[in-house]
Amino acid sequence: QVQLVESGGGSVQTGGSLRLSCAASGRTFSSYNMGWFRQAPGKVREFVSAISAGDGRTSYINSVKGRFTISRDLAKNTVYLQMNSVQPEDTAVYYCAASNSAYATEYALRLGSFYPYWGQGTQVTVSS
Repeated sequence: QVQLVESGGGSVQTGGSLRLSCAASGRTFSSYNMGWFRQAPGKVREFVSAISAGDGRTSYINSVKGRFTISRDLAKNTVYLQMNSVQPEDTAVYYCAASNSAYATEYALRLGSFYPYWGQGTQVTVSS
């Protein structure tokens, strides 16, 4: 089992940047596929980005491509989401998720149900 703790959220103006961090417990971080999801008020949770365990393949929702970058530091058991050129529509609670499934297809990485482990979330508010 892995425990996840997000940090780095806050308030930022349109066009600004934030870096979210997700620290994972445990000694097998490298075997976990990691994902970022977000949920805005009154909306369903949506996939944002993911990085696969083995080859570090990355995946993004179209609306953040070219603006957000997911990365990981295996030595620190941490995954990051660098958010640049943020927009008001990026306002949401951002959640980190983890899965040690070996079947990390592009489709699976985008599914919330693929991830059994979730963090508590961190609020990101973008003001215009």
